[in-house]
Amino acid sequence: MNTRTPRFKTRTSAGRELGEALCEADIDADSVLAIPRGGLPLGRCVADALAVPLDVIVAQKISDPNNPEFAIGAVTADGNVWFNERALDQRDIDQAYIDRTRAMEAENARIKAERYRNGGNRPDLRNKVVVIVDDGIATGATARACIKAVQDDNPKQIVLAVPVGSRRAIDELSADVSDILCLKTPAQFRAVGQHYEQFNQVSDEEALSYLD
Repeated sequence: MNTRTPRFKTRTSAGRELGEALCEADIDADSVLAIPRGGLPLGRCVADALAVPLDVIVAQKISDPNNPEFAIGAVTADGNVWFNERALDQRDIDQAYIDRTRAMEAENARIKAERYRNGGNRPDLRNKVVVIVDDGIATGATARACIKAVQDDNPKQIVLAVPVGSRRAIDELSADVSDILCLKTPAQFRAVGQHYEQFNQVSDEEALSYLD
């Protein structure tokens, strides 16, 4: 009988552990950016632990047309895009679909970012130490697009902080940031949700409450 229990009870408890780990690592952060919606419960805990402002970095996945659960890329609110070139080489995906979906998801990300900020401006990240937080990393598509967007703002450092991630994705992402703090990289990784006892979808209303 398999008696293994999930590593984290909820996103909030994972966020508390992540905040404690960042404090122990002596990360001198200026800002925390959470990836909505699942990253916001954790981002709130991390921002409180580090005593810095919380904001969002919004990206939308670009899905395989034949498998909506599989991301072939991601695009942020300001149009920064990352594509999984290896996946694209293995699939016969129409370029018109890619272009159309990229434009649509960039607009969706822009609308979501404006809603979360209540029409306010993006934070100034120049020469800042920025911590990007999410509830986990599977393929890393969304994180890569977000990192690329933050890099364009010329921060001093970018730290990616997640409770759990696939070893492959975490290794690949390490080249794009100053530091990565990942509490767990299990050998068998199928989905982020399997490493939580409770992994309910975060509604927009709940997500907004963490930004109040």
